[in-house]
Amino acid sequence: MDIYKLAIRPLLFQGIKVDPEFAHQQSMKLLSSLSHQPDRPPNRWVIQQIQRTCCFRHPSLEQTLWNIPFANPFGLAAGFDKDGIAAAIWPSFGFGFTELGTVTLHAQPGNPQPRLFRLVEDEAVLNRMGFNNEGAAALADRLSQLALAKLASAKTQSSADVPQFQPAIPIGINLGKSKVTELEEAAADYLGSFRLLKDLGDYFVVNVSSPNTPGLRSLQATDQLAPILAALQQENQANKPLLVKIAPDLDWDAIAAVLDLAQAHNLAGVIATNTTIRRDHLKTQTIAQTGNPITEEAGGISGAPLRQRSTEVIRFIYQQTQGRLPIIGVGGIFTATDAWEKILAGASLVQVYTGWIYEGPWMVQRVLRGLVEKLEERGVERISDIVGKGEV
Repeated sequence: MDIYKLAIRPLLFQGIKVDPEFAHQQSMKLLSSLSHQPDRPPNRWVIQQIQRTCCFRHPSLEQTLWNIPFANPFGLAAGFDKDGIAAAIWPSFGFGFTELGTVTLHAQPGNPQPRLFRLVEDEAVLNRMGFNNEGAAALADRLSQLALAKLASAKTQSSADVPQFQPAIPIGINLGKSKVTELEEAAADYLGSFRLLKDLGDYFVVNVSSPNTPGLRSLQATDQLAPILAALQQENQANKPLLVKIAPDLDWDAIAAVLDLAQAHNLAGVIATNTTIRRDHLKTQTIAQTGNPITEEAGGISGAPLRQRSTEVIRFIYQQTQGRLPIIGVGGIFTATDAWEKILAGASLVQVYTGWIYEGPWMVQRVLRGLVEKLEERGVERISDIVGKGEV
């Protein structure tokens, strides 16, 4: 019995109708407390129960990408933990990796509220958060403290009083442009964030595709994106994997141009895709909190409406690059079948955000078990063997 889907979600979504952003903030405060005080008896018990019910490991799900080992291909997408306040807890939910951010060089409050809306009929979310975050320096300080805490914890692993966190997972850091920075100065802005964080992330993402910062999507144009990538790669002496995150609303020629640029600058991969600004085929016609038609509300839509388009973009990228540019697929993943389709289309890794909100904390284990079942049914040994295979 899934108590989240049967009781908690209906209560939050349709019952007391908790504001989505308030619910998220309270959840993050709780998870942050668990992360930073794991030795407290109540927290220790909660962490153990989360791990017992959410985690699932199987050798067929393991792979190495960019010389980084991933225990499984299912990660938490950027936007959920913008400031890394719960970075230590995500392995306990079964994720194979997590992506923090989007973080900007300058701390910023984001757009005016309300700015986060559930489209329940569509299994979707509309957001116009606007890169609200505490800034790159704050994230760097938090991740540095986390690294020190891991070292201290390693020295006390034998103590029965210390809860055994799941092994550390790869951490990606999603970089965005500060709103106060002019578009002409975007390269310096991204570079400033990267310099503060380059030793603290396993991979980095250039986010030029959010619809919620004025003018940001124009940076996907090759003449504007090239200086950003050049500046970051010049600074990237440690050869950290650098990826670019693209919008689902680009046409094929524009995507192809970004791919040419990505390969010219030796990027490690592409994240496909960000949220969409399209409003067609939605069941939700009016936003209850504002009373406005959905077509008049700014922001990007994530979740089920994005599923097909993001998979199409993944397939195009894989075919266009002949599989030479690894892809992280994101958009509309709710089930193992959704993840399977994106991997078959060409994604080496996949991410979830909206699906986790709708499906709940046990979703990760269900998806991972489902992927293993599909592999076993087809006699396939490893998840990496089906990447880009189309139909297996």
